[in-house]
Amino acid sequence: MKVLVVGGGGREHAIVASVAKSQKVEKIYCAPGNAGIGQIAQCVPIGAMEFDRIAAFAKEEAIDLTIVGMDDPLVGGLVDVLEAAGIRAFGPKKNAAILEGSKAFSKVLMKKYGIPTAAYENFDDAKEAVSYLEQLKEEDFPIVLKADGLALGKGVLICQTLEEAKEGVTAIMLDKQFGCAGNRLVIEEFMVGREVSVLSFVDGKTVKTMTSAQDHKRAMDGDQGLNTGGMGTFSPSPFYTKEVEDFCNRYVYQATVDAMAGEGREFKGIIFFGLMLTQKGPRVLEYNARFGDPEAQVVLPRMKNDIIEVMEACIDGRLDEIDLQFEDNAAVCVVLASDGYPVKYEKGYVIRGLENFEGKEGYYCFHAGTKLTDEGIVTDGGRVLGVTAKGGDLKEARENAYKATEWVLFDNKYMRHDIGKAIDEIS
Repeated sequence: MKVLVVGGGGREHAIVASVAKSQKVEKIYCAPGNAGIGQIAQCVPIGAMEFDRIAAFAKEEAIDLTIVGMDDPLVGGLVDVLEAAGIRAFGPKKNAAILEGSKAFSKVLMKKYGIPTAAYENFDDAKEAVSYLEQLKEEDFPIVLKADGLALGKGVLICQTLEEAKEGVTAIMLDKQFGCAGNRLVIEEFMVGREVSVLSFVDGKTVKTMTSAQDHKRAMDGDQGLNTGGMGTFSPSPFYTKEVEDFCNRYVYQATVDAMAGEGREFKGIIFFGLMLTQKGPRVLEYNARFGDPEAQVVLPRMKNDIIEVMEACIDGRLDEIDLQFEDNAAVCVVLASDGYPVKYEKGYVIRGLENFEGKEGYYCFHAGTKLTDEGIVTDGGRVLGVTAKGGDLKEARENAYKATEWVLFDNKYMRHDIGKAIDEIS
């Protein structure tokens, strides 16, 4: 069969790499792709938001399955456009992708159906948001401000004081620091605990969770600096215990799928459950309607199943027939970024040493912000590469990943040095 993957980041490279292992697949296309994806798939110069062009290409090339990897086209309704054109697609429709597209919607959904999450209030008006903040007590801080819409994983501010929170409202709602994502604002209780990411396949009725992971969102070591799209991750999370899993199976995962169905928004595709393990128990921090990035880079290499078989089962509503299995090992991903990310950085530097990954079992170099030029493969984004390695346990995987970061070089290379350091707490 012919498969088209929509997107061009590290997540899509991980998806393409998994698709390439399927015995069912003869040809893979990626729109728009990147330099790394181009080594295992045919990249086509079509943007992820060019819905009509994507649909026309899929029809012209007789694509059997289109996998939408990115949040923007999912929230924008690409799956709806493809299905209307008679093209088989994996991912939620627009009315279901709102689970990620609107934080206000997801908070209201959780409150209505009793899914555990942080206390919150939604605001459409900046003055009303400030008035609410002024009524809070000193012990209510820190407080969390979230831009309602998509903001590349960066639309969250943790404010320690009232003045800081007021400035945050201005930045999000008036100055539009995160664009139109800030037209509406969610003010949320600050939860304390360990974050865990659990990705899941969903077919509208059945949910099958994948192995757990833990992301590192902050730009600098010690979880300092600005929020980013993700600076690295590890899988599985040792903090995701059987007790936590049992609780979430009962009160979070199936409850969310049932809630979406109850709202007439049947969800088929991937639900990313962002959890906070608080002293009062697990709480939902956020939902995403697609694979996480860089969570996909540590979860998919550990999956034993044929990804095409699982995705087709989701589309056809027979996910209950799938026995989802993962390797009994661990994986760590360290993101190599351009110095200055996520604010200001330079691009166009030649990347050296990529060939060092060839033929090395258990080592992966997923491209995110790269492109192919006459000079070779160069940096073309804030997050450039996701260096991933497996190991028998998390400690070994972490050592392997950091060893592999030395194999590849480019000017302006930056990375965190403490990805997975939390592993040491339980060693």
